[in-house]
Amino acid sequence: MSDALHISVRTLVEHVFRSGSIDTRFRSSSPLLDGTRIHQKIQKTYQDGDQKEVYLRTEIPYEGLTFSIDGRCDGLLFHDGEVTVDEIKSFSQPLEQQEGEGYPVHWAQAKMYAYMYALDHHLPEIFVQLTYVHVETEEKKYFKKSCSFSELESFVFEVLESYTPYAKLQNGHLNKRNDSIKALTFPFETYRTGQRKLAGAVYKTILDKKNLFAKAPTGIGKTISTLFPAVKAMGEGHLNRVFYLTAKTITRTTAEEAFDRMRSSGLCMNTVTITAKDKVCFKEETICQKDYCEFANGYYDRINGAILDILTNEKGMTREVIESYARKHTVCPFEFSLDLAYAVDSIICDYNYIFDPRVSLKRLFEEQKKSTALLVDEAHNLVDRGREMFSASLNKDTFLQLKKDFKGVNKAIYDAARRLNSSFISLKKANADKNEFVIEQLDEALKLQLVQFLEIAEQVLQSETSQNLLEAYFMVNNFMKIVPLLDEHYVIYGEKNKNNIMVKLFCIDPSKLLKQMGKGYRAKVHFSATLSPLPYYQEILGGEIDDYLLSIPSPFSKEQIDVCIKPVSTRFRDRERTRESIVAMVQSLIKNRPGNYLIFFPSYQYLLAVYEQFKQEDVETNTLIQTSGMTEAEREAFLEAFKPDQKETLLGFAVLGGIFSEGVDLIGDRLNGVVVVGVGLPQLCFERNLIKDHFYKKKKNGYDYAYVYPGMNKVLQAGGRLIRSEMDHGTIVLVDDRFLQKQYQMLLPQEWSGYRVM
Repeated sequence: MSDALHISVRTLVEHVFRSGSIDTRFRSSSPLLDGTRIHQKIQKTYQDGDQKEVYLRTEIPYEGLTFSIDGRCDGLLFHDGEVTVDEIKSFSQPLEQQEGEGYPVHWAQAKMYAYMYALDHHLPEIFVQLTYVHVETEEKKYFKKSCSFSELESFVFEVLESYTPYAKLQNGHLNKRNDSIKALTFPFETYRTGQRKLAGAVYKTILDKKNLFAKAPTGIGKTISTLFPAVKAMGEGHLNRVFYLTAKTITRTTAEEAFDRMRSSGLCMNTVTITAKDKVCFKEETICQKDYCEFANGYYDRINGAILDILTNEKGMTREVIESYARKHTVCPFEFSLDLAYAVDSIICDYNYIFDPRVSLKRLFEEQKKSTALLVDEAHNLVDRGREMFSASLNKDTFLQLKKDFKGVNKAIYDAARRLNSSFISLKKANADKNEFVIEQLDEALKLQLVQFLEIAEQVLQSETSQNLLEAYFMVNNFMKIVPLLDEHYVIYGEKNKNNIMVKLFCIDPSKLLKQMGKGYRAKVHFSATLSPLPYYQEILGGEIDDYLLSIPSPFSKEQIDVCIKPVSTRFRDRERTRESIVAMVQSLIKNRPGNYLIFFPSYQYLLAVYEQFKQEDVETNTLIQTSGMTEAEREAFLEAFKPDQKETLLGFAVLGGIFSEGVDLIGDRLNGVVVVGVGLPQLCFERNLIKDHFYKKKKNGYDYAYVYPGMNKVLQAGGRLIRSEMDHGTIVLVDDRFLQKQYQMLLPQEWSGYRVM
């Protein structure tokens, strides 16, 4: 019996016929909207009896496979006894730039539909028409040809012949994958305490098509406990794809290692890691144009060969693997990873590929979402990342610069920039007595000016290159994409800085939009060691009343950890006064308990002040210091210095909430203690106070939402670096008198409750 393979007409022809180069020189801001509008406009001109958006489907057996091909053709026209399949395409470049008689990929799409209709209706001949429409002028260009059924049949089989090597590879992989999953056992000798419970909850969540919020302690192996059940659900046909979403590179590596471990236990599964474009770009500058970049030039002519090659030979497609195949086939590593994302079983990537309305993987159709699970690692990070993804801002300086750049060069841009600059000046004058101020609603005149600016900039950018104009265009475009989302979850505010003024659309509560962007997926699993308090995270991350909640106690004993509280004030006003007692406490600690320590501070300035004082009094002890903008090599060197069984003490000074306070595994004697200075509260600022006021109005504890919960989250993350396995022992010192107050005590983990006061 042949294996059935479902594929849409568009996916099939794009795979076989795509060609040419990546060129992001400039694209109109709304090709999708324009395309839809144009389609509808043309379809309205159809005559009585003509049909639009006609669903067509056929099954074709070919080389041991059965291809189930379907799609919607734009139009079926019935005139003078002729049947014509109409394929509508919108475009934005000038008509004279269109070469030849339509693009092969468009002809292929129309011919596939023509074949399917002719087959169903036993037609010996059918007409195929391409209708090209310019998005602005609405000028039309028609190409029409007659095709015999036998001609179309030959064409369809040629297409299948080109696609079959890839189809066979994928089909063979799918069978191997599912067989290997059925035989897969948990890739460790035993489950750690709490692991089986978490794995069971994840599996049930996927089975029941629900969402799960899980607080699971550091060190139990959350990554494997969420991935293993998701993989098992895939083998049983509940899932086709799993996204493992992270906020940091270091947690991506943990997911890659978990897949490697399962593969070494027999799993046959393809995974791809998507790395940010600017990190993987092979060129000096990230300019995706064929005349600058050989990896963009002719990309689509070579990509199918590259995909076939990597899928034939690799299973874990990490950044390094993708880069080596990208060089081999001369293709852009970033676009290569995105194309692979649609071909593999699991994708490891940043949150923004799913949740950011301006970035997400658009080609993942609704149908595919239903068989996709999202595993959201370190989900506490999604709160502020969500706010960031759904917010946008504009600066007066941007338009002032454009005004200077285009004076006497281009009047239309100059005038548009001048008008916007004036609007910002008026706003500044209207709020002369305040540096920060809330704007009740966005001025309609300003919105109109921004739309006009986009239209003028689009025209200029079609033929000219200006980096400042391009950046301003994208900034305004991003801003205008957020404008329709404005509702009670937003605050619009202005902020003055010398002569500049910024206007920000600030998403205070990202819950609604996170929920919206995550809609349609079979299951979502949010997990973290510091998802505390759970109801807060469930609410702010867009959870629903009937979601599953799980809180797993720490598997480690209280005897493994000695928690001390040093009740001195680390409030900003007291820092200078209490600095000496903090240094004295550290000296006493390392004298009585020598070893490797991480000391975390709420700010870099505070870190430097204590560090300098410590060095004045102690030149002997080895110290390391986190610096801003550390390269990956410098980060690795910092962690590498924490060696087991060291004879001398090592102190690493780091920032709370920074690169070393999350996702860092220093097992055994590599880390003997953690000192956390302060309760981690974000700096008092206008934006945080807006959050506080917003939630107070909703009868919530706004101060906790804006300051306490995010602050204590950093404390718990930093403390969590210490005990990573059943064998680890060590000391945690919490430096601040507020750790003895009830509202902070309630947020401390159970295993820290046996603390002593120093």
